[in-house]
Amino acid sequence: MSTVPPEAEAEILAELRRLRARVPQLTGALAASADGFVLAQDSAAAEAESVAALTAAALGVAQRLSDSTGQGAFRELLVRGEDGYVATYAAGLVAVLTLTAEPRVNVGRLHLEARRSSVRIAELIDHTLGRRGPTAPPG
Repeated sequence: MSTVPPEAEAEILAELRRLRARVPQLTGALAASADGFVLAQDSAAAEAESVAALTAAALGVAQRLSDSTGQGAFRELLVRGEDGYVATYAAGLVAVLTLTAEPRVNVGRLHLEARRSSVRIAELIDHTLGRRGPTAPPG
C-alpha cells in the first residue's frame, strides 16, 4: 500500500492534528505505510518522505530485534536525542505513526496518546482497504 484515497488521508490528517492538540510538545506527526510511503503528515518539516523512508528502515531493524529476542510483534520504538524524541508506533499491520517531540515532553503521556491514535489510524486504513478483523495487537 502506497497511498490512501483523499478522504481517508483527510481523516488521518485530522487524527494527527487531534493528537498534536492533546500533546502540545509534539513538533511533528507522520502516518506512513510500513514500506516508507507518506500517508499523511502534520508538520512544518518538508522532509516527510525521508522521515517515512528512515522509519521504514528502522521498523525493519526493530521488527527483527523484537522477533529475535522473543518479545513478539513490533509495537513501538522510542529514540531519545539531545534535542528531543522520535517515536514510532505500529498502526495495524501495514502502517506506522511517527512522532517528533520536544525534550520536555511527558513520555508517558506521549505513549498513551500515540497508542490511541495509532489504533484509530489503523482502523481508518483498514476501513479504506475493506479489511475486517483486528487492526492492532491486543494490549
